[in-house]
Amino acid sequence: MSLKLRLIAMNFLQYFIWGAWLITIGAYWFQNRHWSSTQFGAIFSTMGLAALFMPSILGVVADKWIRAERLYGCLHIAGAAVLCIVPEIDHPGTLFWVMLLDMMCYMPTISLAITVAFNALKRDGADVVRVYPPIRVWGTVGFIAAMWMVSLLHLETTTGQFYVAASASLLLGVYAFTLPPCPPRLRGQDHRSWLDLLGLTSFALFKQPKMAIFFLFAMLLGASLQLTNAYGDTFLHDFAHVEAYKDLIAVRYPAIIMSISQVSETLFILAIPFFLKRFGIKTVMLISMLAWTLRFGLFALGNPGDGLWMIVLSCIVYGMAFDFFNISGSLFVEGQSDPAIRASAQGLFVLMINGIGAVLGSYISGLVIDAYFTQPDQSRDWHGIWLAFAAYSLVVAVLFVFLFKHKHVPEGLQELPAH
Repeated sequence: MSLKLRLIAMNFLQYFIWGAWLITIGAYWFQNRHWSSTQFGAIFSTMGLAALFMPSILGVVADKWIRAERLYGCLHIAGAAVLCIVPEIDHPGTLFWVMLLDMMCYMPTISLAITVAFNALKRDGADVVRVYPPIRVWGTVGFIAAMWMVSLLHLETTTGQFYVAASASLLLGVYAFTLPPCPPRLRGQDHRSWLDLLGLTSFALFKQPKMAIFFLFAMLLGASLQLTNAYGDTFLHDFAHVEAYKDLIAVRYPAIIMSISQVSETLFILAIPFFLKRFGIKTVMLISMLAWTLRFGLFALGNPGDGLWMIVLSCIVYGMAFDFFNISGSLFVEGQSDPAIRASAQGLFVLMINGIGAVLGSYISGLVIDAYFTQPDQSRDWHGIWLAFAAYSLVVAVLFVFLFKHKHVPEGLQELPAH
C-alpha cells in the first residue's frame, strides 16, 4: 500500500471514531438516559478540559521519549477500552469521569496524527503543503461515514454508537504500529524549559492588544461550535414526540441530515484563499460569526416537514461558519506570529477554541437550557434555545466589528503566511 493510502486510512479512522458518537451522544443522553442539560453540558466539556493540557504534555513525551506512532497507537487502544465501559455507566457523575478519561486518550491523537503524517511525508520527499490537505479531507469523510452508519443502523439513541467507536479505535490502535516510524526528535538534545516545550511562551501574544482580542473572540466562537455539536442531533430527535413529524426522514435519520454540515465544511475550505485575499481576516471572521447567527436562527424556525429546507440550509451554512473561523484563524495566527513560536501559537489558538471555549460553551449552555428552556415535563423549548444561541452569536459579531482592529492590505497579503 502506498504511503498516501496508508495515511488516508489513518485519517479516515481517526475521525470515524469521533463521528460515531460526537453528534449523537446528545440523543443517547436525552432520549435514552433522560438526564439534565446541565449534566450533559458537563459531559460535553470533557473535550475542552482534556484539550487544555493533554496534547501539550503528550507532545513533549513524543518529542523526547516515545515514538509518536507508538504513543498514538497506545492511546487509541486505551481509548477503545474506555469506550467499551461507557454503556455500563448508569450515573451522570460517573460518566463524566469516564468520558474525561476517554477524551484524555483521544484529544492528543489529533495532533499526533498530524505529527506522524508530516514526518512520513517529509521522509518520503513529498511537498507537505500540497499533498497533506487531500489526505486530511478523508478524515471528514470518515466522520460523515460514521454518522451515516450509526444513523442507518438506528444506533443514535443506543449504546451501540460507543461500541462502533471502540471497534474503530481498537483497529486504528493496532494499525498505528504499522505506520512509518516517527522517532523522538529532541531526545538528549533539547534543553529548553518546560514553559517552551508546553507552548506556554506563546501567551506572550496576549501582550499585543490585537492578538489578545483575536484570541478572546476565538474562545467565544469555540463556544458556538460546542452548541451545535452538542444539541443539533437531539433537537431533531425531539420531533419524534410530535405526531406530524415522527415518521419523516429527518427525524428517523437525523445524523444523516446533520452530516450535510460536514459535507459543506469540505467544500467551503476551497473558498478560503479567495475570501482571505479579497476581503481580509476581519471580514472573513465576521462572515463566520454572522453564519453562526444564521445557523442557529434557521434551526429556530425550521422543522422536519415544510421547514426542512431551513434545517438543510442551516447545515450548509455550517461549512462557512466553521471553516471561515477555524481555518482562516489558523492562517492569521501563522502570519502574525514570530517564526520561533508559530507552533506554540497554533496550540494557543486550539486551546482557546477546543479548550476554554469548549468548556465554557458546554457548561454554561447546559445551565441556561435547564434554567430557562426546560419545561416541568423535561421537554425543551428548542425555538427559544436556538434563538438565544443566535442572539449570542449576533452580539459576538457586533462586538467584533468594534473591538478587533486590523487593516487588510491586499497587495502585501500580510495576513497569509509566506511560503
